[in-house]
Amino acid sequence: MKIVITEDYEELSRSGAQSILDVVRQTPQAVLGLATGTTPLGLYARLIADRKENGTDYSQIRTVNLDEYQGLPASHPQSYAYFMRKNLFDGLGMDPEHTNIENGMAEDEEAECARYDALLNELPRDIQLLGLGSNGHIAFNEPGTSFSSGTHVVTLAESTVRDNARLFSDISEVPRKAFTMGIKQIMQAKKILILASGANKADAVYKMVKGAVTEQVPASVLQLHPDCTLIADREAAGKI
Repeated sequence: MKIVITEDYEELSRSGAQSILDVVRQTPQAVLGLATGTTPLGLYARLIADRKENGTDYSQIRTVNLDEYQGLPASHPQSYAYFMRKNLFDGLGMDPEHTNIENGMAEDEEAECARYDALLNELPRDIQLLGLGSNGHIAFNEPGTSFSSGTHVVTLAESTVRDNARLFSDISEVPRKAFTMGIKQIMQAKKILILASGANKADAVYKMVKGAVTEQVPASVLQLHPDCTLIADREAAGKI
């Protein structure tokens, strides 16, 4: 795993955006695996700014997202589909038909997971962007998730619910279940870029980088990927 330590979140965002731009410019038909949450927001803002300044073309780019809350329609302001439109896709002028995310309102969980697995097999990712949960999760793959898992529905750990509560008006509004891309599929990406910011991620960063490869720390599997880069600010990297 390549490790890049930045002075602060702003530098982290610039470095991460450059990694995505390198792929987009080298491969105009690239498939980008994308993440939600607050950590990639600075990166996404820089991609939008670059398009305005340099006219970077996303007309042939396709995207797949990691996860979506179960029970929230795509029109809900706290759904990840809405998040991506607001914070990235609209700013890049992307064709909605080229963006993909699980259907949080699917009535048949198994059928929706199978649909997304098939889609991911058709769209091998040129780069997969990840955030890091404070408990070491990647996507919504909580501690104990099998490294061989495909798309599945997960009951979110209480630490994850607390982490995500800042995006809701009250913690009681945070959905307790979500669809998530499996670890097996994350590891199939050609490149992986994982971002970590803040002192609250320092323990997870240490376990991911220095600890044993174990399903109790899902992110530790990234030690086994042939082309994985961690970009962490100094606070998140404080224990490595």
